[in-house]
Amino acid sequence: MPDRAIEKTNAMRLLDQRHIAYEAYTYDPSIHVATEVARVLGFAPDEVYKTLVVLPEASAGQRRRPLLVMIASQREMDPRLLARSVGVKSVHMAPKVEAERLTGLQIGGIGALALIGKGFEVYLDAPALARERILVNGGRRGLNLRLRVADLIALTGARVVEATAT
Repeated sequence: MPDRAIEKTNAMRLLDQRHIAYEAYTYDPSIHVATEVARVLGFAPDEVYKTLVVLPEASAGQRRRPLLVMIASQREMDPRLLARSVGVKSVHMAPKVEAERLTGLQIGGIGALALIGKGFEVYLDAPALARERILVNGGRRGLNLRLRVADLIALTGARVVEATAT
């Protein structure tokens, strides 16, 4: 059930400013696994998306920005497929400490909506297009926001890619 009596995050304020409809869902912030979030909130695992911080391999003398890759909770990123989709030689997951340092957010609270304008390239796994709405992190642990996929793409500038194998 959506919870409207919660403290607004920057992601929620941005959605409000842009007049983008969303529903906020809260859960125990000690839960850091997206499939468990889906279970607790009563949604199918392919409706709840996790945001991964991914580091692309840079060419010699070139620095690449970290990627934020949103994939359904039950899926695993395929590094080769993602690298091919974004046009780089290889990618790897950022270690927890580095993901937190790069984003300024805690694992379990990293979300593209909270990091708009922070220099991240944002990607959304193609299966999201099969849904009208998905849930993504709202910028802190224990908060997910449900919004239209089209609005998420428009707001974050996300590129739709193949990030997981079927």
